[in-house]
Parts: sequence; C-alpha cells; structure tokens
Amino acid sequence: MTVWSELTGQDAAIEVFREAARASSGGAAAHPGSGQRMTHSWLVTGPPGSGRSNLAFAFATALISGHPDGDERTRIQVEARSHPDLHVLATEGVIIKRDDVREIVKRSHYAPSVGAHRVIIVEDADRMTEQTSNFLLKELEEPPDRTVWILCAPSEADLIPTIRSRVRSVRLQVPGVADVAALLVRRDGVDEALAEQAARQAQSHIGMAHRLATAPEARERRDETLRLALAVRSASSAVATAARLIEIAGDDAKAIAELRDREEREHALRSLGVAPGQAVPNALRGQLRALEDDQKRRATRTLRDGIDRILVDLSSLFRDVLVVQLGAGVPLVNRELADEIGRAAASASPTTTLATLDAIQTARERIEGNVQPLLALEGMLVSAIRRPDPNRGAA
Repeated sequence: MTVWSELTGQDAAIEVFREAARASSGGAAAHPGSGQRMTHSWLVTGPPGSGRSNLAFAFATALISGHPDGDERTRIQVEARSHPDLHVLATEGVIIKRDDVREIVKRSHYAPSVGAHRVIIVEDADRMTEQTSNFLLKELEEPPDRTVWILCAPSEADLIPTIRSRVRSVRLQVPGVADVAALLVRRDGVDEALAEQAARQAQSHIGMAHRLATAPEARERRDETLRLALAVRSASSAVATAARLIEIAGDDAKAIAELRDREEREHALRSLGVAPGQAVPNALRGQLRALEDDQKRRATRTLRDGIDRILVDLSSLFRDVLVVQLGAGVPLVNRELADEIGRAAASASPTTTLATLDAIQTARERIEGNVQPLLALEGMLVSAIRRPDPNRGAA
C-alpha cells in the first residue's frame, strides 16, 4: 500500500506528483515552467469533491518522507496533522486574510526538523484577498531551500495572475461514479450497490459520497429535501419548505461538526501527550480553549456549506426532471425517485424547469453574497411550484 492507494480517478495527476517526489529525493528542483519535474510552488485545482486536499496531503507525505510512495509513519502523522514539518492554512470563514498567513510564512523559513522537506498547504487558496496574495507572492517566488508550498483552489482563474505565473499547476478531473464507488468499497467496506448509489447521488464528490454511504441519517435528510421540493404546490408551501430545508441543513451541519470536533479534540490531546480519559493539565487548557473557539467560529460556514449542498442536490433533481421532459435518454442522478420525477416532468414545461435551475444558481450566489439563506430559499422555491395537470401527458 502506498500513500496514493486511497486516491481515485486521478492517475495522471498522481504520476506528476510521484515523479516530482522522486526528482526531489534525488535533488532535482526547478523554477515553475522550466520543464523539469520538481518545483517548490504548486497549485492543485479541480472542482469540489475531486480530491484536491487529499492529493495535496499525499504529495506532502511523499515529500516529507523522502520517498515517492511515502512511508507509513509519515502518513499517519500527516493524516493527524501532527507532523512537525507540515503546516496547514485553512479557513472556515469567507476569506483568508493577511494576518492568517503571517505566522505560517515565518514557519516556512525554518529548516525541516525531521523530514526531507517542510511543506506548507494552503487549502481554499481562492479565498485569499488580493493583499494576502501579494504578501505570499515573494514566498512563492523564492521559497527557502527544502520548503514546498502547495495551494489548492477550484481553478487557476480564482487566483491573481502573478500567483499563477509562479506555481506549477496540476488540474484534477472529476472522477467517474464507478471510480468513486470502487473507492468506497475498497477503503470503507461499503456494499457495492450502496457505494454506487452514494457515488451517483453525490455526483462523484468523494467526501459527500463517503458521508452518504456511511451515514444513514445523511441519506434520509437528502431524500427528504428532494421530496419536499417536488411537493411544493403554492407560495405558502414554498415558504414552509424553505424553513424546513434550513432545519435539515442545521441538523446535518451539527452532525458533521460534532464528528469533526470530536476527532480534532482527540488529535489535539494525543499531540499534547494527554492519554484518553486523563484530566487535561491546567497548562494545556488554554490550547484546548483556542481549538474550541475556532470550532465555534466555523459553525456559520458549516451551516452555509450544508445549505449549498442542499441546493446542489436540488440542481441534480431538476436536471433529472429536464432530462425526462426532453427525452434525453441519459441516466438519472436520482434514479430512486424516477416515478416522482416523471410526475414532476408532466406537471410543467421544460422552460419552467430551466427557470428553476437558474433560480437555484441565483440562490447559491445570493447566499454566498450574505443574503439571508431563508429569503434566498423562499425565492428559489417559488420557481419550483408544480401544479399537476391531469390532462397533460409526460413530456
């Protein structure tokens, strides 16, 4: 088993990183664009769920261990985010500010303590302000020897041109449903039929597919959101449904946060040398309070991510409605609701369904722009009103 074994659908990118790690262990390095295989500034791009962060951490493991396939001890430490030569800049807020990166830039100038390289990973680099990007510019241009920066973002266009010109970019593909399903079976021991369903409903988003495959309550919440949207018959039911969708997103965000917070606390205690069940020494309680404060601050972002996920699921639903209306003959994402989708297709025109899809995208943009989520969902669901006409046949 190698550090790359649990990645899927990214064979070309994995080969790039393996070759770079091999070149690095042999001392080869070059400025981005020089044509050689190893540089000290990287950008990993790809759509949400494509595995940007997973690939970045796998590459970090290979670089720190000094072996193109990594080693088990380094992998465990990197997964726990406890390796002394790994630094991660992530934010649960809307933007990454200059103050957020000041300390990590300082650390980037330290020599590796035990590994072959010191690696700095910036998740969601597209959230950097222009001021922050310019602050990082010099570090990416001339990083210290044996320090490697890995930025992650949805696309190159999300970063300023001067950043793009100083990194080597590796673009990830959306993995296929079969690839994601196979990963769930291999890694998580999920039944093949459930793995296929989860991968399909998650539209190949690896993290969401894992959650749908391993958490029955997540599948139940998703099913309820789709059925609620299909049942909207009036403006008053749109308002009531919007309120219920906010509740569902809140329940899901709470479940995700509780699991993540518990795992983070356990990792923090282990890294501080506190055994399970042991009382936390007074000298260490300040660090745990800081962790708890961070967890509370990201609660709003977690809820917004949950609402956005609901909107993505609704996009897949009305996409399926449009597929049936147009007789496109392509597979449905939500195959389990085929009968309900057929009835919804018969109750409106393709033009109406397209307007609903546009409204869903508008709602996502409004929420990202700090419009009250409840108001955005109400406006979107009004466009989803379906009034069945017994005299109308299926399109």
